[in-house]
Amino acid sequence: MRVLLVHPSALLYSELFLRLEPLGLERVAAAVRADGHDVRIVDLQTHDHAELAREFTGFEPDAVGFGLNYLANVPEVIELAKRFKRRSPRLFVFAGGHSVSFIAKHLLAQAGGAIDAIVRGEGETGAPALLAAAADGAPHEAPGAVTPDRSGPAPALLDSIDRPPPARDLLTRRDRYFIGVLDPAASVEFTRGCPWDCSFCSAWTFYGRSYRKMSPEAAADELASIREPGVFIVDDVAFIRPEHGDAIAAELERRDVRKQYYLETRADVLLRHPEVFQRWRRLGLNYMFLGMEALDAEGLELFRKRISPDENVRALEVARKMGLAVAINLIVDPQWDAERFRLVREWAMSVPEIVHLSVMTPYPGTEIWHTESRKLSTRDYRLFDIQHAVLPTKLPLDEFYRELVHTQSVLNRKHLGVAALAKTAKIVAGHLLRGQTNFARMLWKFSSVYDPERLHAEHWRPVDYELPVPDQRTVAPKERRELYIHPRGFTHSRDR
Repeated sequence: MRVLLVHPSALLYSELFLRLEPLGLERVAAAVRADGHDVRIVDLQTHDHAELAREFTGFEPDAVGFGLNYLANVPEVIELAKRFKRRSPRLFVFAGGHSVSFIAKHLLAQAGGAIDAIVRGEGETGAPALLAAAADGAPHEAPGAVTPDRSGPAPALLDSIDRPPPARDLLTRRDRYFIGVLDPAASVEFTRGCPWDCSFCSAWTFYGRSYRKMSPEAAADELASIREPGVFIVDDVAFIRPEHGDAIAAELERRDVRKQYYLETRADVLLRHPEVFQRWRRLGLNYMFLGMEALDAEGLELFRKRISPDENVRALEVARKMGLAVAINLIVDPQWDAERFRLVREWAMSVPEIVHLSVMTPYPGTEIWHTESRKLSTRDYRLFDIQHAVLPTKLPLDEFYRELVHTQSVLNRKHLGVAALAKTAKIVAGHLLRGQTNFARMLWKFSSVYDPERLHAEHWRPVDYELPVPDQRTVAPKERRELYIHPRGFTHSRDR
């Protein structure tokens, strides 16, 4: 079977700060190819719709699969699915990914027959099984499959995340992927799942609180095969298990694999095991993302971070001593007023770290979807990108966006303004000499991407596709398992 896999276009945030290779889709492609299918990938982050149309015409696929990790991409995917179905009515169209796993039935209804099936859960197991079942005329029998009228058994987890390795050879514009100054950058995954249960996050509900680790040998094999000098470690929380981080480091040291690394972790993990991060610092770890989320204990408790403001501060001190460049994320409560924005700006300007802001957004699969989504001011998929306010704001909406963008612009100038450019001039020059322009272009795009009038106006566009009406209830602890995509408990996870 000829299978075309499609990654949707970049979201607003990715227009500026990063553009990551579609690692999940590459792994799905590898699994599907291992089953004997002829597979191609088109990434609309790096290609346009006209190029996708030409690939579709030339390849003449039997099946098209969309990666749908982000809700904001849903309208684009539905429209593309309808276009493909009009051109080839016998085409089998499916979608999978993190976000769509939580709204499978609703999405199928909205697609109006343009999407034949949704794969819930991990795509490496789900997509090959779905294609095999579809060839037999029974796609609903595949684990994790949802069709308009029937559903298959529960999705299956990979026994080991060592395999399949991503089909990176299927992406033709790898020089377009970057994160910050790592330009170009590949992505790798050492672990899958998260043992924490933050109220705003759906990583733990997707994996049923399971946690799996790639073997150190497989991790080193993959890193050694990557040609890009920069690598983003996409784990939800890096190096939760210090012995695992040490074992991968030992393999890389033995093979003399050297890269520049960017990772995400928690403050308490860094504080418990600073020696692991120091070892990775020697291997090339230069950049770290810390999701602090809130500055006060009340905010941390609201998001169930299970951490204190003091721990966050101490973690920043540890990272500074290591010489790491740290990016901090803070979650903007739509109920912030002008004074709260001012205080956040004041604090962010007082620390040397980069500070990013994301707007609190109830996503299906999170607990706050059930506790906060009854208040939604919009269900337009396109606005669920953590950059728009989808809950009522205390300030008038246009004023909220002025404060939000003003705060972001102040923080942007701190690190990317004229005075700060001197520090990055050598890096930019090096990129340009190698023909890499992603980071350089980013330096001049802020005002065109983060525009309060643009953000406000996007609330008044005609809406064709909306999120489902939320279940009007509060999720109690005993009901949490109802949120799981993979119905297995953390205590039963394999420790690989």
